Amino acid sequence: MRLNLPGGVIALGFVSLFMDISSEMIHGLLPLFVVGTLGASAAVLGLIEGLGEATASVVKLISGMMSDRIGRRKPLAVAGYALSALTKPLFAMAGVPGVVLAARLADRVGKGIRGAPRDALVADLVPPEQRGAAYGLRQSMDTVGAFIGPLAAIALMAAFAGNVRLVFWLAIIPALVAVAVLVIYVREPEARSAPAARPKFNRASLAALGPGFWLVVAIGAVLTLARFSEAFLILRASEAGLAMVYAPFVLVVMNVVYALAAWPLGALSDRVGRHGLLISGFAVLIFADLLLAFSPGLWGVLAGVAVWGLHMALTQGLLAAEVAAAAPTNLRATGFGIFNLVTGMALLLANGLAGWLWAVQGAAVAFSAGAGFAAAGLFGLAVLARRRKATR
Repeated sequence: MRLNLPGGVIALGFVSLFMDISSEMIHGLLPLFVVGTLGASAAVLGLIEGLGEATASVVKLISGMMSDRIGRRKPLAVAGYALSALTKPLFAMAGVPGVVLAARLADRVGKGIRGAPRDALVADLVPPEQRGAAYGLRQSMDTVGAFIGPLAAIALMAAFAGNVRLVFWLAIIPALVAVAVLVIYVREPEARSAPAARPKFNRASLAALGPGFWLVVAIGAVLTLARFSEAFLILRASEAGLAMVYAPFVLVVMNVVYALAAWPLGALSDRVGRHGLLISGFAVLIFADLLLAFSPGLWGVLAGVAVWGLHMALTQGLLAAEVAAAAPTNLRATGFGIFNLVTGMALLLANGLAGWLWAVQGAAVAFSAGAGFAAAGLFGLAVLARRRKATR
């Protein structure tokens, strides 16, 4: 497979890689830091994760609308990455769960500011026939960072005698590198529309997005209900016997599979279409949830984590490419903002439900509920596919 994508797309991949190294150095240790060191419950962890992602989703909508309105992507992307970099020390200074929540919210605001403009910029930089590969490459590089980060956290925890706060402090370094790469190496295309032609967020713009776009949003929402935060994967592995110092290894396992598969599957979707691969993604998530719910030992849990990573590779980049294809060019960032808002609200609900089920009934019930949502989504997607075929 040749790497014949524009330099700006490759640079955005490196931006995602370095920022994810930073984020996962923290995220790989955060669940056990919150539950173990700070004494919070799994329900509180679910609330922190859910509110963080929901906040990012709301901000993504606003930044997406702003990006389409001003006709620019890069300034908002730079602002978002910079804000996330500057929030990293807050995790190191946290003494109570409330400070972690504040840090997580601030970090997710940064993610929200950059998310929709960055995703729209990827589509602006490549022709439609390369979008699956472009989003797959960015997702793969993002995910390479997502397993380098936990490995770095493990090494630093070993080197500094389990000093988790020092690891959190050091996480700011790759975050600042990500901002520098974005500022220096990414050039956005010239704006294609005059100021008078730039859209407003109103009923006419929502209608202009079209039914195909809203179908993609519905698929994404159902999928998100079935897949809650990876923080629960770490807790599940801890229950199965994984020591805290090795907790980030859970994310390494998931993200190695994710990184290896996302780009090839994205490129494959450019040739064979995305719908069948998305259906496979739902089915794989059901299998992952069942492994995580009922595997008695650590190796079975890690197998479930690996299958979870394959599910991510089958869905995340492909859904981004679907949004880019379904939304009109002048509403593309708004479309990404709406998609992320809806899926973020679904993630808030999913995390809250998972945390509550875990606290009341245990891990098996929480993951079984995820499998049930995925099964319902798989059935709905199959019905929609038949209806779409019948109307052609």
